[in-house]
Amino acid sequence: MTEPLATFRPDRGAYLRSHTWMAALAMALAMLVLWLIGNPYVWTGAPAGLLAIGVRGWYLASEELAVRWQIADDVLAGAGVRIPLGQIDKINTLGSMVQVVTRDGHKHLIKYQADPAATVAAIKKATG
Repeated sequence: MTEPLATFRPDRGAYLRSHTWMAALAMALAMLVLWLIGNPYVWTGAPAGLLAIGVRGWYLASEELAVRWQIADDVLAGAGVRIPLGQIDKINTLGSMVQVVTRDGHKHLIKYQADPAATVAAIKKATG
């Protein structure tokens, strides 16, 4: 295997920002559900949503922050996936994540990028 043209590692700050947004959404949704079902303790949805996403973030952090994607030998590889560069059809950004769509419709996420636009530019440059 030759030297990688580019390596994409998850960014801890992007991971924390993503989970902060997920926690805010989970808190609001939990409170909304409690309100809709007539629960008099609507406020309990906020700590429940925060706790749920906090535990999720803590539990998955070591796994998610260890994933490394790289471009080498005309292949984008990471997370147990190898995508020939010629098979990449579309590249999209979703918050701090970069979605790679292959010609046969498979979708893969390069998660928690500090600069998703730079990741997209590097992949586009490699694909020509």
